[in-house]
Amino acid sequence: MRAVGVDGSPESIVELTAALAGAFDGGSPVLPYSSEALRDAMEPARPAEPGTAVVIATSGSTGEPKGVLLSASALTASAHATHKRLGGPGHWLLATPAQYVGGLQVLVRSLLAGTTPAVLHAAGFRPDDFAEAAAPLLSLDGPRYTALVPTQLGRLLDAGGPGLAAARAFDAIIVGAAATTAELRERAAEAGVKIVPAYGMSETASGCVYDGVPLDGVHVELEDERVCITGDVLAHGYRLRPDLTAEAFEGGLFRTSDRGRWTTGGRLEILGRIDDMINTGGVKVAAAAVERILTAQPGIRDACVVGVPDPEWGEAVVALVVGAGCDVETLRAACREEAGAAAAPKRVEFAEELPLRGPGKVDRAAVRNLLRRS
Repeated sequence: MRAVGVDGSPESIVELTAALAGAFDGGSPVLPYSSEALRDAMEPARPAEPGTAVVIATSGSTGEPKGVLLSASALTASAHATHKRLGGPGHWLLATPAQYVGGLQVLVRSLLAGTTPAVLHAAGFRPDDFAEAAAPLLSLDGPRYTALVPTQLGRLLDAGGPGLAAARAFDAIIVGAAATTAELRERAAEAGVKIVPAYGMSETASGCVYDGVPLDGVHVELEDERVCITGDVLAHGYRLRPDLTAEAFEGGLFRTSDRGRWTTGGRLEILGRIDDMINTGGVKVAAAAVERILTAQPGIRDACVVGVPDPEWGEAVVALVVGAGCDVETLRAACREEAGAAAAPKRVEFAEELPLRGPGKVDRAAVRNLLRRS
């Protein structure tokens, strides 16, 4: 197995792209990494499982290292279905880390389209850097695409100027890795930015449901609200973990850890993770439902709701929110009115931004620790 260090530089992206092309042609499987600890946990010296083209090393929400096994056929099926949904192959800007599946798929889509991706390489994410990286690509003919996480999109909308102008020029911007709030969708629409909210994960070779509609070749079913997925985009297991593989994958079905429902319009709505239910005073409260209520309030940009130990309630519902212009009692009253008294956070604290991990997911463990300490 070929381990490729990815630091975001154009040189490392060129090396990773070449390694991907080789793996698709039957060469050595690829392990992209930025953390030596995760690389070592994947034991690259040992042979890769049969049928594997790429191993995505991820610590996941629990911190336990896992290596998702993806075949060339799964990655290319995802890329072809994405191009079909968006309007055909085109030019891509890589603006998220390529060691995660969202960034890696930008490289796969570019390979299949026969185009060279533009690369945003900068410490942190700054709208002016985004505009500069996008400029050469936006001068080309044909569809222009990129993929962002919600935090990046929010910064472009906040900053305005050249970064927002560049965002408007893309034919589509996939937004994934974390939930796209209704408020963020509205702001993007008002600004003229064409976004496509995506749901997916490493195990589905990146986004497999776009704006609530599964990609061609993907089928979603719900088992007591648990989202289960079949299709040719699925991984075939976890590296060196037959136990985890047997638990999550069975007969071509991948059982996610997410809860969902079908809207009246026939679109999939993700309700949150199964393990994000908070048991407070004997009442189960869905953290994601409370987050949706909070982010729907004027001036609130983002929110993370968690349960913390409480001697009276067992768990107390607490919230960390980003925004201003809405006082705590108004937020609690909105939750109480829409979801019941148990859903009203016992405590609400404000922050400049939520702590993130990986490609842009909210670090719920960090939020919980922060609120427990305070």
